[in-house]
Formats: sequence, structure tokens, C-alpha cells
Amino acid sequence: MTMTKTKWNVDSSHSSVDFAVKHMMIANVKGTFNSFEASIDADPTDLTTADIAFTVDVASIDTRNSDRDNHLRSADFFDVENHSTLTFNATEIVKTDEGEYDVTGELTIRGTTRTETFTVVFEGQGKDPWGNERVGFSAEGKIKRSDYGLTYNAVLETGGVLIGDQIKISLQVEATK
Repeated sequence: MTMTKTKWNVDSSHSSVDFAVKHMMIANVKGTFNSFEASIDADPTDLTTADIAFTVDVASIDTRNSDRDNHLRSADFFDVENHSTLTFNATEIVKTDEGEYDVTGELTIRGTTRTETFTVVFEGQGKDPWGNERVGFSAEGKIKRSDYGLTYNAVLETGGVLIGDQIKISLQVEATK
């Protein structure tokens, strides 16, 4: 059964925008952005024609350490005073398997825009106890922070660097019609 494109509203209390980065080349530090919104116009059973746009409030970064969060907001990293949001706008969506897609688009961080691809999975659809139609998606991807001018680092005495260049991004999205 093919549905038509529908406007979906992200339920931020049941959604997340998370990331992980290597620390001291030995462990992953995780964080989240607490404030974000998305515009999703889609047939959830066939995302290939979807219009998807995400906006993240960079100041809402949360790594469970206020000193680190404040440093990440500074000009050393995100420079939220001059670049308060990061955005993603899908430009091409290719079905790779049943319910799985490669979503390519323009990611803008700190004023730099690059093309990135994320793997998106349609997790399901159903009615909640109040009769609202809901859909779920997950997305995974990796970017290099240096591609966006996020180059702050420190060399370790033992060799290597304090902060890895590769950032793993993970989204969980629940949306209502």
C-alpha cells in the first residue's frame, strides 16, 4: 500500500540527536543536542521522494560536563556566537534495502557546507493510545570535524591527539502526523 507524502512533526521528547568522538585515542565521549527541529514531508513507507530538513541549536550541546560544553560552544569549536545552528537538508534519497535508505544532503556546521550521507532506517508506524499516527526512524553516519573547521586539538605526551577527528552521529526520530 503506497501512501501519499504527509507532513510529520518531530516529537522531540521521544527523539534524540547524539554524537560520539574518541578521547585520548582510547575511549569514546558521547554527547547530545537537546534542542532541534525537523521538517519531514514523506511517505514513511517510501522515503525516496521525501523532503527532509534538520536544524540543531548548537548551544544546546550536552556532554554531561559544563566546562567541556562551554568550551565546545566557544570559538575553539562551534563558535555559537557566530554560528548558532547546524543544518542538514536532504538532496538525494536512495533505497538500499527494505526500509533502509542512504540519505545524502548538505550539512552546514560553523558556516561550512559539505555533502554527507547518512544511513536511515524506517523503524515502524502505528497509532498511539490517543489516536495519533506515529512513525519512527533512526539514522547513523560519520563525519570528520576537521572538514568543518573544528580543528582544535592537543598532542598527547604519549603520541596521538586528545580529540579524534571522526564524529559518529546517531539520530532517533519519532514523529506524528
